[in-house]
Amino acid sequence: MKLFDVYSLYDIEPVKGKGSHVYTADGTDYLDLYGGHAVISIGHAHPDYVKAVADQVAALGFYSNSVQNSLQERLAEKLGKISGYPDYSLFLCNSGAEANENAFKLASFTTGRAKILAFGKAFHGRTFGAVAATDNPAIRAPFNFTDNVDFVPLNDKEAMEKALASGEYAAAVIEGIQGVSGIHEPTEEFLRALEKACHDNGTLLILDEIQSGYGRTGKFFAHQHAGIRPDIITCAKGIANGFPAAAVLISPEIPAKKGMLGTTFGGNHLACAAAIAVIDVMEKENLVENAREVGEYLISELKKIPGVKDVRGRGLMIGLEVEGFTGSDLRKKLLFDHHIFTGGAGQYTVRLLPALSLSKEEADLFLNEFKKAIA
Repeated sequence: MKLFDVYSLYDIEPVKGKGSHVYTADGTDYLDLYGGHAVISIGHAHPDYVKAVADQVAALGFYSNSVQNSLQERLAEKLGKISGYPDYSLFLCNSGAEANENAFKLASFTTGRAKILAFGKAFHGRTFGAVAATDNPAIRAPFNFTDNVDFVPLNDKEAMEKALASGEYAAAVIEGIQGVSGIHEPTEEFLRALEKACHDNGTLLILDEIQSGYGRTGKFFAHQHAGIRPDIITCAKGIANGFPAAAVLISPEIPAKKGMLGTTFGGNHLACAAAIAVIDVMEKENLVENAREVGEYLISELKKIPGVKDVRGRGLMIGLEVEGFTGSDLRKKLLFDHHIFTGGAGQYTVRLLPALSLSKEEADLFLNEFKKAIA
């Protein structure tokens, strides 16, 4: 049996990681500014994380959600405290797309409505419901649910308010910062207007913080820069530092009914142990503040470099474009010539999504190599 072709693969295989570095079998060191697509939140092979996961799998790696699991309660308490949403309830699942699918279903159950409002260039996942709310026809199958999803341009306040005034939408879903499209931010003014329009028209507001959350922008969730309070928040990626896990945070105003949501693997013992370890490390090492400080430094320094056309983002969620380079060409040059992993988005954007533990010294290492790469 062969693997189904999914991605174009670089001819490099990391076999070991430590902090913000990964290594190939021959010992070659690569600075990891991609974090496996924003997944590695506290660094590769953090000793506290390794111990927590190893201890848990040695005790009990899995049992179904038909029994009590005190690890879920501990995770809910810790996540509520660190995120600023202690009064919300928590549904645990396995991936970002699954979190969004459950958020859509929950909104539909709550409002009795079928439609979702999404925004231009959005990406919410690859399963049928999530991809229907993704503004990329190339990854949709002919069998989809797009009849129940409408799009308006990001940051177009008038178009958004006109759509929601119809009263037909169960929810509006928006990313804290659009990642896949190339690091595009909803303005704080737009997010506040969206929150008000949703409230005025009986529509729930879903914040997709799957890539932009978990401390990446210098606050726990990106939408907190705008001071808003969504009805539902979805998160994944950095939640368990590489172990498959995701979560839906649900406002206390949304009634819970048994049977509306369910999962086999979600919130299993091993996933919870990994997620608890992530929060403990984030708190102990002040990683949200570190993401803010190192991110601000990186963005400021990148803007000074001749040839850099644009720098976008907050904290350690950064998109940049360079004159004379496509994103793919620059990524390859950084990877093969300078041993630096980065991400891509669209034709021209390079994405930086490193671990929140990235140091200023590692940022300087990247800046020096980046200058050489584009010189």
